[in-house]
Amino acid sequence: MGNVDYQTLRAQLLRMHQLLVDGGIERDFIARSVNHRRQFAVKRYQKSGKYERIVREHSARALRCNLARVLLKEDFRSFSVRLADSPLLQRFVGIARLDAVVEEPKTFLTRINRLCIEMGHGRRQAGSAKKRKGVLRRMKRLVKIVRGHAVSHRNLLDQEWKQTKWTRRQAGQILKRIDEVLTQLPAAVKQAHERIIGERPVKSADKILSFYEPDAHVIVRGKAGAEVEFGNTLVLGEADDGVIIDRKLIREQARADCHQVEPSLSRMQDIFPDRIKGIVTDRGCDSQDNAESLAFVGIKNGLCPKNPREMKRRFADPEFARWQKRRAQTEARIAIFKRELLGQPLRSKGFAHRELIVTWAVFVHDLWMLARRPRASHALAQAA
Repeated sequence: MGNVDYQTLRAQLLRMHQLLVDGGIERDFIARSVNHRRQFAVKRYQKSGKYERIVREHSARALRCNLARVLLKEDFRSFSVRLADSPLLQRFVGIARLDAVVEEPKTFLTRINRLCIEMGHGRRQAGSAKKRKGVLRRMKRLVKIVRGHAVSHRNLLDQEWKQTKWTRRQAGQILKRIDEVLTQLPAAVKQAHERIIGERPVKSADKILSFYEPDAHVIVRGKAGAEVEFGNTLVLGEADDGVIIDRKLIREQARADCHQVEPSLSRMQDIFPDRIKGIVTDRGCDSQDNAESLAFVGIKNGLCPKNPREMKRRFADPEFARWQKRRAQTEARIAIFKRELLGQPLRSKGFAHRELIVTWAVFVHDLWMLARRPRASHALAQAA
């Protein structure tokens, strides 16, 4: 019994449970986790049956919690609340109860937020350059005050950490985060001064795009409403049935799309040797080098040509036209992956965590795709 949404979610979780168990995915994940933990365990625990049992139990919960959280598009805190109140999720994850949910207090930086809004609106007014310079000067004064408070509290925590509920390592982690911002703050203020007050361009290599994400880059899209974006380039490759078979989150400044075809093809061929029959992309991936590489390895070229005349000629081929028509669904696939699984914005801090959540999202996406299909035995029974 229950509403349609509940029944759908229950059926999805049940099917995912069957895929995890019957496919050996959960068993393999637990075995890898146990082997990994043994490398860091204290010697007296390395061969302890109790220790291994605890690691197995926690590994299974971690796997299922992450799968359910990404599937439901929840952040960690929201998922914790939902898990505590959902017997269905508790059964899927394998826990009976959740003892406590700790909520952190919310902090509102009202004054700096107002100045940021004022700075954004300044573009639309007469004498905007002068007004924006005035806003920045007020920002600099406020930042100077905040920096002084931060230094005072940082030093106080360093001296009096024993009076807090934290251990020295926990306090050290907080001090490290404060120091990372304090170290970059003068350069960020100088960057804003050079750009707005000095009206001088700043080299991309010298720009601070984020205090917390040093691996973020400027990505020039050239599209309406998204001329420039910030982050890391993600390469996805899907099979003709919609299952994602290649993913790569690029840490460095990514090269043009045409330079991503060969690395992606190499990764797919390593996993699926002699299974790749053709490559289909949009116009951004077309290049003479790619065409020659595909011809050399005997893979059909479905790259959409940049040249309009060549494109018209290629579309006269029914197979090429069918491939490009199928490729139109890829934009929808990317939108589903970004909005429903990764989340917008992606709230994982650090490149390693972003790369990890991309892996989880691909895993959940493919399980979701497989779970929607009828089981082979059921299909064969109906055919018989």
